[in-house]
Amino acid sequence: MPKRSHAVATANKPGDEKITINIGCVDLGQIDLLVQEGFYANRTDLIRTAIRNHLATQTDFVRQTVARKSLVLGIQTFGADELHALQEAKQTIQIRVLGLAVIAPDVTPELALATIESITVLGALHASAAVKKALAERIR
Repeated sequence: MPKRSHAVATANKPGDEKITINIGCVDLGQIDLLVQEGFYANRTDLIRTAIRNHLATQTDFVRQTVARKSLVLGIQTFGADELHALQEAKQTIQIRVLGLAVIAPDVTPELALATIESITVLGALHASAAVKKALAERIR
């Protein structure tokens, strides 16, 4: 039997990341049935909804853990101006984000090394390949 493939065009929002999952045929069939019957627009819609609903049941735990681990929740961006100011003050930062951490394109690897002590991201880190390479040993 030939494999059936679905190509769904989705408009990703800024900060969205693509993931790949393996799912059993029975579960996939149930998903397709719910989509076919109009409960969801497509597979992605169902999966996003299911994930959000599950995460909503864990809100208190997430909040407590974010506070305990001193994480910034959401999107945090670091630009060259901010990092130059830290460098002039002879200070460094520890980046701790649950969500999206962005090191702006204007940040050089040298500036990043001089000012970023460590990076802990639960979610996604967007930075140039050169900055990621320079900070590889500091990314946890």
